[in-house]
Amino acid sequence: MSPVLAELLLRNGLGEPAAAASFLRPALAELNDPFLLHNVEAGAARLRKAIDAGEDIVVLGDYDVDGVSSTALLVSILRRFGSKPRFVVPRRMEDGYGLSRSAIDRALEQGKPQLFIALDCGTNSHDEVAYLVSQGIEVMVVDHHRSKEKPLDQGLLINPHVHGRAGDEAWHNLCTVGLVFKLAHGLLKLLRAENHPVAHSIKLRDYLDLAAMGTVADLVPLTGENRILARYGLRILQGCERPGVRALMQIAGVKPDHGVNPVDISFRLGPRINASGRLADAALSVELMLSDDEQFCNETAQQLDVFNRERQEIERHITEEAEKMIERDFADWPGIVLFGENWHPGVVGIVAGRVTRKYNRPCVVLGNEGEFAKGSGRSINGVNLVEVLGSCCEQLTSWGGHPMAVGVSLEKVHLETFRARFADAVRTAAGGDLIDPILTLSAWLTPDQINEQLMDDLESLQPFGQGNPEPIFGVRGVVLRSRPDVFKQAHFRFNFDDSRGRRLFGVAWKMATRLPPTGVPLDFAVELAWNHFNDRKLLQLELVDWRVSE
Repeated sequence: MSPVLAELLLRNGLGEPAAAASFLRPALAELNDPFLLHNVEAGAARLRKAIDAGEDIVVLGDYDVDGVSSTALLVSILRRFGSKPRFVVPRRMEDGYGLSRSAIDRALEQGKPQLFIALDCGTNSHDEVAYLVSQGIEVMVVDHHRSKEKPLDQGLLINPHVHGRAGDEAWHNLCTVGLVFKLAHGLLKLLRAENHPVAHSIKLRDYLDLAAMGTVADLVPLTGENRILARYGLRILQGCERPGVRALMQIAGVKPDHGVNPVDISFRLGPRINASGRLADAALSVELMLSDDEQFCNETAQQLDVFNRERQEIERHITEEAEKMIERDFADWPGIVLFGENWHPGVVGIVAGRVTRKYNRPCVVLGNEGEFAKGSGRSINGVNLVEVLGSCCEQLTSWGGHPMAVGVSLEKVHLETFRARFADAVRTAAGGDLIDPILTLSAWLTPDQINEQLMDDLESLQPFGQGNPEPIFGVRGVVLRSRPDVFKQAHFRFNFDDSRGRRLFGVAWKMATRLPPTGVPLDFAVELAWNHFNDRKLLQLELVDWRVSE
């Protein structure tokens, strides 16, 4: 392999040839036996019983992409076996987050099922699960959120984080759709052992598109089994035969013939799926994933696009207010809690992500909901938000999530106390005041090394995402002979020559206020990408930062 690819693998801790080969060529056959994961075999057996007995099943999934894709995957598999599960998605403004009592009551309006399955929520819902059990309903919870207290003592829980079993660490990075994929795999394994005719006709790889969408969108590390699910799922998406996903890709401007990458999920498909849950009812997104009706799929994809545009406008206003608030009142705070009386609770998570990246500090952004402030927090590398909130949660009525992203709710009267305690907890977690962000380069390149062979090498490292970030390369001594070309008043294009006179072209997004000088040696930090334009495929540098060479 090339020296550049070797360096990238070494920096990722893949110095052993076997580990490097497995990373470069992940195979579906490397997915572990699903029954090694605690309670998957018991969960599969319970599904088999429900299928055999024709039981009434209700599936309740969370309203984000992970919850939507988990619900669609499980419902699809159960339908293949002749089951007719009902599904419900919590309505953010009416039901709040997760397995809430109001969402349960809405799910039970059409009658009590024999089996109730909660996806991407429920790990900490002791009272709600007890309520279902008291109604004579069996409960299964498939979730990847951390437990804040003792594990559920009723119902069947599939969550690799809570049982403390040796070996479960292998699945700690799976999000819920990954766990549902393992459960579906387990069900097929059970039924194939019994020579069930339908089980042999189902190709589980056909559901990897759903697994990839939830895995990429939920920002879990794309390593181990997640890397396998995402890599093959993106290939299934590229030739997707699911009408709803095809319609969504078309309306979002995703062109499968150019390949489908994690950024297509993160910035095009995911936001449109999330928009229905943020502003309306995420059940619409589940219907889209499940439907074979082309007209319904096209109309629904257009509706999600409208929701997304509305979400973007609301988000833009809140972000502007949040940034003014930070610069006026919290410029030197290590951890920031923001609240706005007119802020929509369904959009503040996106705002939290934006301000966290801009100011390089963990931020919690809260919207108004009656007596309560509800919203989301986002973190930076090195600060675990679950641990931070665990040390300052006395004022919170509910909270939960992952090290990098959490949901939070508290009474508004406790805002100031929580704000101060959160800042102290972040300072303690960070070991002092947070330093300015440092841009870490993956490798230094000469302009001559930027070529199609390098692009092929980078392709073997895909998919990039959490845990496997896209490489940022340094290029020393770049001299621009012509002034960068500003376009749309926000971005600029540039070009320079390598030692053989070959011209390299690049673009800098949202950097028009920082034009690099001409005729001066510069150091560039760049990402590399293919630019598809007018049926042509051109190698393009995307500028991340620049400085005058020392």
